[in-house]
Amino acid sequence: MASRVAILVSCALLLAATWQGAAAAPRLRVGYYQKKCPAAEYIVKGVVGKALQQNPGLGAGIIRMAFHDCFVQGCDASVLLDPTAANPRPEKLGAPNFPSLRGFEVIDDAKAALERFCPGVVSCADVIAFAARDSAYFLSNYRINYKIPSGRFDGSISLESDTLAFLPPPFFNHSQLVDSFKAKNMNEDDLVVLSGAHSIGVSHCSSFTDRLPPNPSTINPALSALLQSKCPVSPNFTNDPTVDQDMVTPNLLDNQYYKNIRKRNVLFTSDAALVTSPLSARKVYQNALFPEVWEKKFARAMIKMSAIELKTAANGEIRKNCRVVNN
Repeated sequence: MASRVAILVSCALLLAATWQGAAAAPRLRVGYYQKKCPAAEYIVKGVVGKALQQNPGLGAGIIRMAFHDCFVQGCDASVLLDPTAANPRPEKLGAPNFPSLRGFEVIDDAKAALERFCPGVVSCADVIAFAARDSAYFLSNYRINYKIPSGRFDGSISLESDTLAFLPPPFFNHSQLVDSFKAKNMNEDDLVVLSGAHSIGVSHCSSFTDRLPPNPSTINPALSALLQSKCPVSPNFTNDPTVDQDMVTPNLLDNQYYKNIRKRNVLFTSDAALVTSPLSARKVYQNALFPEVWEKKFARAMIKMSAIELKTAANGEIRKNCRVVNN
């Protein structure tokens, strides 16, 4: 009898713990703000659209921002936090982010507009997710369009050291890239699909000069010569020009990136690495051949990435200002 009671008590405790965990976990859903702030997604799209009309490169920066946010501390807008006396070296000052990451002002403007209409309701993490979706929409000539679940919380931890630990650098080989994605529950197909974002935006010369002479490289000789004409031999913080990542359609988010890989017209070691594995190489070929398929896969991969390591009501908040935690 006593043992049966003990078993029942244990089961009850387990069910209670499971219920509490489920209750605390963020439940993302499409239309999360439909009642709380009905115009939320339209407000963000309007701000993003206006910004990209003036500078399409900001859209590339925002898509990259979503990736850099989610792979470090999860999708919690920790990449937006400014340095403070208590935390002088946040993520945005990490080498992968500074000074190359762009789009912070667009997020600020979107959040400010939201605070005027719905104060304290929409998280900065959701603003990033919406803005990345909208950037893909505008930069693809409206071809990439998807509904993104929302209901994220903002985090309070942001460490420069985490950026080097979790963001795959441009010199990674194939196995290192796969491992870095696997650590975030993303697979090899996600890796290849999301790398397609390199069809837009620019890169500093310092990110790829390891592939220029006198270093050995598989880069197309014609592209190599062009890059050598634009980049100093030894880029530094005061002399580090930028070049388009895709010189064919630099402001269009499309499948040209995969065609560039096959012609060896890509900048990074990590780009070229995608054809060093039979599985990835096959996916590169498929994405180059079928743009509509890649566009749908890109949308699904962005949605999947936007759910990495979400904060809960217990360890997150809805920031009033995306650059600082609430007091």
